[in-house]
Amino acid sequence: MTATTRTNNLSTNNKFNIPDLKVGTLDVLVGLSDELAKLDAFVESVVKKVAQYMADVLEDSRDKVQENLLANGVDLVTYVTRFQWDMAKYPIKQSLKNISEIISKAISQIDNDLKARALAYNNLKGNLQNLERKNAGSLLTRSLADIVKKEDFVLDSEYLITMLVVVPKTNYTDWQRTYETLAEMVVPRSTNLLFEDHESGLFSVTLFRKAIDDFRLKARENKFTVRDFQYNEEEMKADKEEMTRLSTDKKKQFGPLVRWLKVNFSEAFIAWIHIKALRVFVESVLRYGLPVNFQAMLLQPNKKNMKKLREVLYDLYKHLDSSAAAIIDQSAMDIPGLNLSQQEYYPYVYYKIDCNLLDFK
Repeated sequence: MTATTRTNNLSTNNKFNIPDLKVGTLDVLVGLSDELAKLDAFVESVVKKVAQYMADVLEDSRDKVQENLLANGVDLVTYVTRFQWDMAKYPIKQSLKNISEIISKAISQIDNDLKARALAYNNLKGNLQNLERKNAGSLLTRSLADIVKKEDFVLDSEYLITMLVVVPKTNYTDWQRTYETLAEMVVPRSTNLLFEDHESGLFSVTLFRKAIDDFRLKARENKFTVRDFQYNEEEMKADKEEMTRLSTDKKKQFGPLVRWLKVNFSEAFIAWIHIKALRVFVESVLRYGLPVNFQAMLLQPNKKNMKKLREVLYDLYKHLDSSAAAIIDQSAMDIPGLNLSQQEYYPYVYYKIDCNLLDFK
């Protein structure tokens, strides 16, 4: 505390309480050391996945996301700085291997559940977006079902049919002048403007069925686009109902999904910090031997002083391990794209906890 906080304010420190865990045998510890490293990476990835999916579901409103990403009901930094081992969930009478297996099983379950829930919700969201996309956009591509009415069409006629044509706004005069002569058998004065967007208008026109192909061809030559559209009340009603159903389903699933993410984010994050505690314990026993006699500390470095903090800690503890001297320079080199965490080695046991779990777009 004197070296890092009182004189030069390099970091904010808290005691990190690790209970009296069962040590077991040396070879188990050595094996466990590797297993815990893998488990640490896996659980961190699940914590980040749950957080990222929470951001996707809440559609990236940052404040909303942050207030849902809590551990045991408090924000992450508070949870870590006041860390207390959960005796009920991870009984310390069990061996370290058993504790790590309890965590591994629980987090694998969360990972699998997340995949299933995300798939179901994403499908729903995707289908809804496709329908919404159909009802928006240009008149050349969008669904016309919510634009036209029954009375716009000549229906149930053996000989006549009403076609829908998209005409650019700049060509309205051309359309009015030429539509009756684009093919034989166009009903005179049968055109009506049904709808406009900012680029074009949707016109109806009635003609004899046998003139359809001819009319299409001539319309295209004149930059008028005939839309393929059959007025079908049943179909249009079904589409509308589908949209309502998907929208209702999405709303219904949203609340329970956010609650599930909130609960399981907390579970996963808590498990992750317990793994950090296990790793500190195992590594310290392997390094410093028995009886267990060490203190774990949590340091929140002040950003600008990271390098200085490393130097101070190195000077303080280099007597514990001479082989670390050669490696101390590594942390000073920042090589883009190269992850040095595998090679980070200090004369003290060190693990990083990253509480910034989200890349906001």
